Amino acid sequence: MQTETARVEAFSDGVFAIAITLLILEIKVPHPDHGSLAAALLRQWPSYFAFFLSFAFTGIMWINHHRMFTHIRKSNDVLLVLNLLLLLGVTIVPFPTEVLAEHLGGPGQKAAAVLYNGVYVAVGIFFNLLWRYAVSHHLLDRSVSAAAAASISRQYAFGPTVYLLCLALVWVDVRVSLGLSCALCLFFAIPPSVLQARSSNALPVSNS
Repeated sequence: MQTETARVEAFSDGVFAIAITLLILEIKVPHPDHGSLAAALLRQWPSYFAFFLSFAFTGIMWINHHRMFTHIRKSNDVLLVLNLLLLLGVTIVPFPTEVLAEHLGGPGQKAAAVLYNGVYVAVGIFFNLLWRYAVSHHLLDRSVSAAAAASISRQYAFGPTVYLLCLALVWVDVRVSLGLSCALCLFFAIPPSVLQARSSNALPVSNS
């Protein structure tokens, strides 16, 4: 049965698809006047790094957005606005990606990393607002228990906190900041069900 959110999901999928496709436009074909093609391609390593990092982030955001809407079965005007705010962040991603690619390894890399991480802080906040609104206004599928919803909320809340840490680490070391961003990307690729299972297995067994 088609849910109330079908059009929201379809529109969102289109926005994610366009945003993730635009990322590749930053990588340019070296001009013949730039010397050796191999050397010119190697000099573009910041563009490759920024592309793959943003591709992974955007792809995993889409995966989690899909996971989220497997639980959300009702929609209202506020949910639509919150989803648009999230998509606003997604459409902005190609810009800080290009800025990071252009300035990584140069004197402007700190400012570029601040912009890059700052955008993901905003996206993480919008993501949490969307999910928490759906939970608090009972827009979830009835099969989602309160405990399961709370567990997913805790996982999503982890994002903005670590994004803020990534942002703060820019002033310490840009490489460490971007390395932590990569680790966070891998964390959010883990299905919530796996994390819930690990959490359950870690609980102590009572002898009472």
